[in-house]
Amino acid sequence: MPALWIAHVTVTDEEAYSKYAALATEAIAQHGGKFIARGGRFVQLEGQARPRNVVARFPSVEAAEECYNSVTYQRALSHALGASERELMIVETNE
Repeated sequence: MPALWIAHVTVTDEEAYSKYAALATEAIAQHGGKFIARGGRFVQLEGQARPRNVVARFPSVEAAEECYNSVTYQRALSHALGASERELMIVETNE
């Protein structure tokens, strides 16, 4: 079943985060992920708002996890950890 990778992000260092974004985009594509929302307009109805929200669709939860654990994504993550506050989850869809 397909899965969604959902990230809610507050960027605190644009320069470092841009390095993350470039490598993360590469890793996501390598694992069959496709962006369906990336930083667009949103309406926060509950909880803490983050100014950047990203959703990518993967073929499966396993593919999304493999992406997260990949060498390329972990290299990307090293740029994001000090440059952002974020939550990231993988959710299986009902499709």
